[in-house]
Amino acid sequence: MADFTSLARSVKGEVVTPEDPGYDAAIARWAKNAERKARVVVFVKNAEDVVHAIAFAKENQLPFAVRGGGHNAGGASSAEGGLVIDLSRHLNNVRVDAEQKLGYVGGGALWRDVDAEAIKYGLATVGGTINHTGVGGLTLGGGYGWLTGRYGLTIDNLVQVTIVAADGSVLTVNETENTDLFWAVRGGGGNFGVVTEFVYRLHPQRKTVFAGHVIFTPDKVEKLVEVTKQWWDNVKADEGMVQIATVGPDGRPAVITMLFYNGSEEEGRANYKAFFDIGPVMDMAKEIPYEQLNSLQNPFAEYGKGYYLKGVTQSSPDHRSISEVLDRSAKIAAEGIFRPALIYEYLPLEKVNAVPIPSTAFRRQFGSNILTSISWEGSLERTNGARDVAKELIDIVMRGEGAEELGYANYGHDLDMPDSKVGHPSGDHLAQKAEAAFASNYPKLQQIKKIYDPENVFNRWFPITPA
Repeated sequence: MADFTSLARSVKGEVVTPEDPGYDAAIARWAKNAERKARVVVFVKNAEDVVHAIAFAKENQLPFAVRGGGHNAGGASSAEGGLVIDLSRHLNNVRVDAEQKLGYVGGGALWRDVDAEAIKYGLATVGGTINHTGVGGLTLGGGYGWLTGRYGLTIDNLVQVTIVAADGSVLTVNETENTDLFWAVRGGGGNFGVVTEFVYRLHPQRKTVFAGHVIFTPDKVEKLVEVTKQWWDNVKADEGMVQIATVGPDGRPAVITMLFYNGSEEEGRANYKAFFDIGPVMDMAKEIPYEQLNSLQNPFAEYGKGYYLKGVTQSSPDHRSISEVLDRSAKIAAEGIFRPALIYEYLPLEKVNAVPIPSTAFRRQFGSNILTSISWEGSLERTNGARDVAKELIDIVMRGEGAEELGYANYGHDLDMPDSKVGHPSGDHLAQKAEAAFASNYPKLQQIKKIYDPENVFNRWFPITPA
């Protein structure tokens, strides 16, 4: 039985165990079904605390996880019967160097912290589409966002990280120091250590943008897809769109289209005229402060529900499969257990794919992301049922034109951790998942893993087998 008093003495932050009043809050996660009963949670204050926490976990043979934003629906930031290194309480500050156009961001910060601080200086970087996502998981897994068309992935704007490796070394990692590790953390996930600070390149950003939800009924889907294809074939760097095939509160299917244009309302409305001409049932798009942009989708990702997520890709919109998805989603929602949503992302990919695949660990792809999100209230035992529903909807997408089942790794829930309540994947199964997730970059990642984490103690997200 581990004695946590020595741990509490060695760290500056707080140590929380099941006996403490703050324990339930300490293990709470965005996805209720991603919560696990940790033996101890360490709210670290600095890199030295992380060093002590890793050493303690290794000495006491405790599995451990790292929590930044806690937004992984598969449980990667939780550890059943283990130790959680939690960065969210103390390592969450954001500092902007406006002259150098750099943002220094704690590993436990959320994207809303970054958006709000950077825009004070008329600056921004690529950071997700849901603002209560943590910077850590999104960045280490690649990072798509509304500014992707102009600036690529989040990792393409990452200048440096400070990381605590498995042996307790605190390393500065950038283009000139520990360059192998800098390559690996840009897409390799949490496989190589605990990032206590990220440094991002910031870009000039206007204070307001045109964005918002425009809702279409199922009878408009064929026309919507036709117009989307025309727009997508000529897409420009300063725009982007997300189309959510889902069911409204009234149980009726609808496509909620979120438009983004990095300009004024006048410019945005002119840019998307063909969409407005279709005749949406509701139009909520308007000019808003930039820092609100990443909050617009928050209502679709509320905290504390059950979630099952799975990503696929598609090279081009396909109206038959979207119509079928809408029809099936309405029937699923009518059963009163699951609320399905298929989120089609249309973010310009030219800038992303201008970076050669071997330049970073991230597996770049030419198709657009589709995120299948199945949410529910109540019982945590519904994850298997949610997986079945997701599979059914994904099968419909796969029958459509240009679909590919290998999706964006940050959208993967098919990687349930061994301590999860959904099956017990074998080591071979996890290794295959990781190999698929990193594709041609996997062998190099295995070599780097062997150097920095030969015992594979960082094994919560597409765990890479050391070479």
